[in-house]
Amino acid sequence: MVEIRPALRYFEFKSQTGTVYRPAMTQISTKPPSGMRDFLPEELARRRYVIDLVRKIYEQYGFQPIETPSIENLSTLLGKYGEEGDQLLYRILHRRDALRRALEQDEIQEADLADLGLRYDLTVPLARVIAQYGSLPRFFKRYQIQPVWRADRPGRGRFREFYQCDVDVTGTSSLIAEADVLSAVARVLEELGFSDFTIQVNHRQLLTKMISAAGIDPTLEESALVAVDKLEKVGRDGVLGELEQRGIESGQAESLLQFICRDGEESNQAIAERLRSSLDSEKASAAIDQLLELLETTESGPAGGHLRLSPGLARGLGYYTGPIFEITVTDLAGSLGGGGRYDDLVGMFGKQAVPAVGFSLGLERILLVMEEREMYPSLQVGPQIVLCSMGVEPASVFKVAEALREQGLRVEIYPEPAKLGKQLQYADSEGIRSPCAAILGEDELNNGTLTLKALASGVQSTVPIPEVSASLEALLEAPAAD
Repeated sequence: MVEIRPALRYFEFKSQTGTVYRPAMTQISTKPPSGMRDFLPEELARRRYVIDLVRKIYEQYGFQPIETPSIENLSTLLGKYGEEGDQLLYRILHRRDALRRALEQDEIQEADLADLGLRYDLTVPLARVIAQYGSLPRFFKRYQIQPVWRADRPGRGRFREFYQCDVDVTGTSSLIAEADVLSAVARVLEELGFSDFTIQVNHRQLLTKMISAAGIDPTLEESALVAVDKLEKVGRDGVLGELEQRGIESGQAESLLQFICRDGEESNQAIAERLRSSLDSEKASAAIDQLLELLETTESGPAGGHLRLSPGLARGLGYYTGPIFEITVTDLAGSLGGGGRYDDLVGMFGKQAVPAVGFSLGLERILLVMEEREMYPSLQVGPQIVLCSMGVEPASVFKVAEALREQGLRVEIYPEPAKLGKQLQYADSEGIRSPCAAILGEDELNNGTLTLKALASGVQSTVPIPEVSASLEALLEAPAAD
């Protein structure tokens, strides 16, 4: 007989002879899964600073908040993102009996194992919501700030779980909707301190006509767009190679890139006229006219000076139907966000098509660039006051802390008996960095006062407890004594 009993950090195996075996326990990694992250207080304060500003500006533009479930039916998600997007979906296995039955089949198909998945973006869930609720306004302006998941290869500024900050307008084909979403995201970036960003603009119909003019079979259009979408990442030669791998002849691939790539700078007007004459198509001309009108419409807003016609912009997601957008900055490979018009997506869920356009800001990329450029203001993370006590009962200390909190102050109590020096050292330690310590001794308790000490300057002042909040700013701004 072998007796197994749990020990503190391992299992002990005791044989009949009394010998105790203590196998080494495999150490469990404390790192989060690849592509996922923990957020400690300082980093979370930066995220909240950006999110709060995004929320404020989106609401200034009339967008209303919604939230949707993290998990969607795979029938909702599949077939909406194109070839690569569907491959990056996180699928959720069936549970219990349903999984057992699936595994018992002779031939197991992927569809037999899962019918749910984590959302890949916020646009497809929005389209489902629009189709589900008939009581929404005719012109529905929504914003949504939530995480999404993609089974992608993590890299610099790329994660498997990340937040998107979306704005969308549904119910109208007017370019005012495009202008609104572009202006909202441009104002966000400007107020965060960005000035060097470019909003690249293209049109899905232009891409279709370029592919057709290059002689590429229409059935390979989506495959070609996936390759073209990687132009910035892999360069011209890389795209040519991938196009050929996808069954597109080298001459056709070269012709397509002739429309897209040009040496030297071209003005927006020059790009538009070159494409108009090269493509010689009514649909292409209509798309070009729409883009030029969008440039004119947005000229008076924050997006106006940042828009740039970019024939190579593809946006690999399969649901775009009209203008498409992407924001780039000079020192970051990839984009800060993107979007476009997707007039057919809602119709996949409902009985009628609903025109829609939207833009998604990538929070993680914005945070990365802001950190590298040191763009954050000073953000107070921890308590404004650490309450230190000497010889005072815990109930009295807690009562004073509550009185300070009622004044709107962020207060932490030093919880254990200790010398005052140790308490002050804690208040000024890494991870706390409180600007002020409040000292409560027997004299202060009897007099209804606190001794406030500005930890940076060493300046002290004894003030009545009800006046602490009003006195704090002046104390922190007082110069250090000589």
